[in-house]
Amino acid sequence: MPDNAVRQAIDACTVFEEHARVRREGERFQGGMYWKRQGVYEYLVRTDRNNGQHRIGPRNAETQQVYAEFTERKQAVQERLRSLNDALREAERMNKAVKAGRVPATVIAVLQALHDAGLGAHFIVVGTHALYAYEAAAGVRIVQGALATQDVDLLWDARKRVRFLTDLQKTGVSMLGVLQRADKSFQRKAGQNETAINDRGFEVDFLRRMAQGDDPHPFRFSADEDDLWPVQALRANRLAQAPAFEQIVMGANGKMAYMRTVAPGDFIAFKRWMAAEAPHRPPAKRRRDQRQADIVQALLDEGLLLPESGPV
Repeated sequence: MPDNAVRQAIDACTVFEEHARVRREGERFQGGMYWKRQGVYEYLVRTDRNNGQHRIGPRNAETQQVYAEFTERKQAVQERLRSLNDALREAERMNKAVKAGRVPATVIAVLQALHDAGLGAHFIVVGTHALYAYEAAAGVRIVQGALATQDVDLLWDARKRVRFLTDLQKTGVSMLGVLQRADKSFQRKAGQNETAINDRGFEVDFLRRMAQGDDPHPFRFSADEDDLWPVQALRANRLAQAPAFEQIVMGANGKMAYMRTVAPGDFIAFKRWMAAEAPHRPPAKRRRDQRQADIVQALLDEGLLLPESGPV
């Protein structure tokens, strides 16, 4: 990457991480506190973002301190977040100006939608798009021919099914509904229940491990009849168990998102298996698999990536 793009990426990632941290902190202060009088008594009440109410206790020195600290901290977080919102918009503008990123905008939007919905930890990016995380971490540009693809593969971790269902329920929408927050044109693809496709032909494919133990099969993400069904994939369980690699990636539009994928060494092993042993794999895809494995191996050989895991 050019030096000016590297410098901008470093600065932008700093802003992005602090913005994400303050947003998480701000979630603790969603809702509010107020004093409620009932007869001769006055109570401190905490409200959540859904207008649910929880009585903390009667008005006294202790609850007055709780109220004052909550109000003060909430205001401070809100002010810091407003300032960081401006800084983030400026960072995104500069990212685009110096061409610091080139991840497809749809991929960035999908990753951010998963993160905002609290579902990011349940999925990892596998396949070609993982190269964007590796090149960002290494500060290089991988040749475009090795990256060209019109779909992104997301591996769902079936081992944490119960937690996932709880987290998805909190969103109030189906899995397809989460994708539609990124791009409202996403629909389930006819004849391929594991795939969502938008009006520009970009696809999001959902994979899962081969059914084992008490895994439900087939499995639909939600009760919504139009929702997506992750498809079983060979060796997916090995990828799900691989060390995680998380990296901030940047889109050509300047926007940023966290990408979770597998450690480079596991990517290489998987791609070499795809190139040599995967059944029914077209020759052209086998050649691309081998090329991608060789590229990531070169990054490891030159010391630009760690062999096991990245900055999680």
